[in-house]
Amino acid sequence: MSTLAHVFEAEGIATVALGSIRKQIESSAPPRGLWCDFPLGRPLGKPGDPEFQHRVLDVAFALLNATEPVLAEFDESIPDGGDEMLACPLPPRHDPDAHPAIDEARGLLAAYHRGVEMSDGRFGAGRVVAADEIPAAIEAFIRISEGTPWAEAGIPGLPMRVGHDIRSYYETAALAMVDHAPAAWASTRWFLDQTETGKVMMAARQAMQDQDAPQPMWFYLTPGDR
Repeated sequence: MSTLAHVFEAEGIATVALGSIRKQIESSAPPRGLWCDFPLGRPLGKPGDPEFQHRVLDVAFALLNATEPVLAEFDESIPDGGDEMLACPLPPRHDPDAHPAIDEARGLLAAYHRGVEMSDGRFGAGRVVAADEIPAAIEAFIRISEGTPWAEAGIPGLPMRVGHDIRSYYETAALAMVDHAPAAWASTRWFLDQTETGKVMMAARQAMQDQDAPQPMWFYLTPGDR
């Protein structure tokens, strides 16, 4: 982001970079930077709070008047919610012959589509794997967790990107089933710690590490703190 900012500035286009990690925005040194001590993934701070978001934007746009490199700090911090986990119901078993993770994912499809509609398409799977292909993608990670070499398991793309689509599918479905904007990372904790597919992804990640898969292939299946 900071590199692109320098490129645009060299062509006469003023920029402002917003950063959530102070050391990162300091080391990357954009021409104009605003450090916002907010949880990652929430650059404007509070979901569903346009007044707060506009205040952040007002501070950011004010930096366009600077004629020298500047790094400012937004005047309010937002904690990341600690260990808060989303309380979200999961569908009951429907097909006892299917793996629990596959049955679970199929049962969330209607909620997923509601979540996509609620967000006007801003959230959801589809970077590599479409929603109706999520169960098949999960099957590949089930095979890995059960001992199949990761390169032979039929993952439909780079593992970390497929894993991101699976998590996005679940988190989008969860947003349709709760009545509030959850704390940052609460839905990710719910996915990894409470769902059958989350358990599969954690097991597959460990299996890939044990198989000496290239580190980026398994490490980024989940957020780095896992």
